[in-house]
Amino acid sequence: MPGKDEGGSSSEKEKNLELFLKVGLDERTAKNTIANNKVTANLTAVIHEAAVADGCSRTVGNLLYTVATKHPANALVHRPKLAQYIVLSKIKTPAQLEAAFSFFATTGPENFDINKFEEACGVGVKVSEEEIKQTVNEVFEENKTAILEQRYRTNVGDLFAHVRKRHPWADPKIVKQFIDAKLRELLGERTAADDEKVPKKKKEKPAKVEEKVVAVSTPEQPSEEVLNPYSIFPQPSDNYKVHTSVFFSDGSILRCSNTRELLEKHLSRTGGKVLTRFPPEPNGYLHIGHAKAMFIDFGLAKERDGGCYLRFDDTNPEAEKKEYIDHIQEIVKWMGWEPYKITYTSDYFQDLYDLAVELIRRGHAYVDHQTADEIKEYREKKMNSPWRDRPIAESLKLFEDMRRGLIEEGKATLRMKQDMQSDNYNMYDLIAYRIKASFTPHPHAGDKWCIYPSYDYAHCIVDSLEDITHSLCTLEFETRRASYYWLLNALGLYQPYVWEYSRLNVSNTVMSKRKLNRLVTQNWVDGWDDPRLMTLAGLRRRGVTSTAINAFVRGIGITRSDCSMIHLSRLEYHIREELNKTAPRTIAVLHPLKVVITNLEAGTIMDLEARKWPDAQADDASAFYKVPFSNTVYIDQSDFRLKDSKDYFGLAPGKSALLRYAFPIKCTDVILADDKETVLEIRAEYDPTKKTKPKGVLHWVSEPSPGVDPLKVEIRLFDRLFLSENPAELEDWLADLNPQSKVVIPNAYAVPSLGSAVVGDTFQFERLGYFVVDKDSTPEKLVFNRTVTLRDSYRKGGI
Repeated sequence: MPGKDEGGSSSEKEKNLELFLKVGLDERTAKNTIANNKVTANLTAVIHEAAVADGCSRTVGNLLYTVATKHPANALVHRPKLAQYIVLSKIKTPAQLEAAFSFFATTGPENFDINKFEEACGVGVKVSEEEIKQTVNEVFEENKTAILEQRYRTNVGDLFAHVRKRHPWADPKIVKQFIDAKLRELLGERTAADDEKVPKKKKEKPAKVEEKVVAVSTPEQPSEEVLNPYSIFPQPSDNYKVHTSVFFSDGSILRCSNTRELLEKHLSRTGGKVLTRFPPEPNGYLHIGHAKAMFIDFGLAKERDGGCYLRFDDTNPEAEKKEYIDHIQEIVKWMGWEPYKITYTSDYFQDLYDLAVELIRRGHAYVDHQTADEIKEYREKKMNSPWRDRPIAESLKLFEDMRRGLIEEGKATLRMKQDMQSDNYNMYDLIAYRIKASFTPHPHAGDKWCIYPSYDYAHCIVDSLEDITHSLCTLEFETRRASYYWLLNALGLYQPYVWEYSRLNVSNTVMSKRKLNRLVTQNWVDGWDDPRLMTLAGLRRRGVTSTAINAFVRGIGITRSDCSMIHLSRLEYHIREELNKTAPRTIAVLHPLKVVITNLEAGTIMDLEARKWPDAQADDASAFYKVPFSNTVYIDQSDFRLKDSKDYFGLAPGKSALLRYAFPIKCTDVILADDKETVLEIRAEYDPTKKTKPKGVLHWVSEPSPGVDPLKVEIRLFDRLFLSENPAELEDWLADLNPQSKVVIPNAYAVPSLGSAVVGDTFQFERLGYFVVDKDSTPEKLVFNRTVTLRDSYRKGGI
């Protein structure tokens, strides 16, 4: 029989090769692609999504190839739309394609604003040859001295990068033509001297010293970043350097940095201490993504002997509840973090209002009367509001009227006067204040205010007011850096160091608050702390420790790569590592099958010793617990078969097996139900001498006294909530819910010692997994949740 062709049949390979050549790939690339099954599958799918199976230009084909190899995995649902834009030549350069990848990596599977997408990718932006020529001339003028010195050894890539920075959507071929022409114009024709290789300076070798060298195997040392993930962040005293530039449509550039004077004042207030902030919105329960944020925010402050504020971003009163505030404070403590101070954005409402008045006085804000739809339309068209240039005094009066409740909700907003022609959508005159008069009083500030600041206005100012040294957030906020620094610069305030990191995406679950809220409110799960959810409350109820979560987050690292999906098995690895050290061993039987031992006298009870820990020392009494052994024991139904086989080590008629911590038993008879298939009871004999050495070892429980059932418990087996690794990318994501994600076993048996367990106690049920006592337990009946199985039954290792 011929062996299986791992890469598909020859005819399939030939068919794919023909398809790849049709879309313009060169033969070498096409053949290399076919050798990679994953890329082949992706490229074939992209070609069909683009509807170019009959062929296309080489330019389009190369861009589609890039889509097949680099499109963000968390946004595959949008890949056909991107392919369509390439085929229609709306996206036609590698720079535009890279911008599209960045946009979708941030957007993920959620619906997106097509205008924002087009803006982010430079769709429709035309850079004339005259503009390119002028910019090339400017770049050459700025670098003239170095070019004349290095002549044709000048790094053309650097010159190209300077032009690209000013015109990211310029045609790269035309840019190169102008650069080459300008080089010839400035330097003349290439000479023989230009082609001579510059001799490398030889390093002087130290004089040899005759000595015996003993070969020592030195293990590779981990990098400083692995040993200390916070080493990438600068010291507060370095925060005078420019690390962000904001480009304006009029050609001016804001190079964001603190003046020496501002920085010195900040350092004198803080004593040079690192101050960070963890700023959750109190509109839901925290999930494992917030664990990463806490690890970075609190962890950096702790590592530098600083402090981290727990700041509630409470600028949206109708979505906030005290329940969420209480939960967040409690879960932060459970995760092992101690806030430097607990604050609320609403603590600064008066300061924020006063600074808004100052912003108007400086000519950087205005009261606008456009509706939400009109604002959206004008921003999409890059048009100024009709009220943008109203007199400052008029805006000051109207803003005061807004504060006093004299203007109806929806009739006015305060907008920042930024740059409506910017390449950054987040500079299109963002809203600073809106009226919220019709809602209930603010949960923290009461009914004092009827106008509320927006996130874009408030968070950077409060960062500055709290003297935050490192303002750390996820990558979707990267495009807001420009607005962040523009506002602080406009008000002359101290500027924290801003840095973004990738979101934590875990497989087989959803992380968006909107989706989590839907699962909870529509009763797909049993509340915010359902053990199947990746909420921190759910993980805790499932028996996961904060130590395991923090170890998992640390293992992932503080990265800016936003396209990776972390497999759930990686989290489970850290959970097992932790529980293996902390959870004592014990025994429970999920599906009890009665075994009557006929050669042990009824009423006889032996107290046997069982180990709580695998390495228990014989002289350590605390490492053992007592298990009763009588003539009636219960094994699991899965450990018995009517028909034996060579590869089966359980119990079968005429076969022996060892009861863990007890004796070997041999099945001598089977009591069947009327259907002649269902096993009701097993009869067996035990070997008190233990001379029998069966291969199979069974877990079991016994009647603690004659006629008394073992301890009855309820066991809940939890599994992955969704069948797919990335359910968020599915259109009907609720249809992907795993029907076996929760299995309840109401009448399991356990050893008597478990009767004293309390809520939160964790155990390893031998052969079954790790379990925790659930809060639904009663004095009459304990409930155990399975935290994780003993080994990964899905895959080896993790991503």
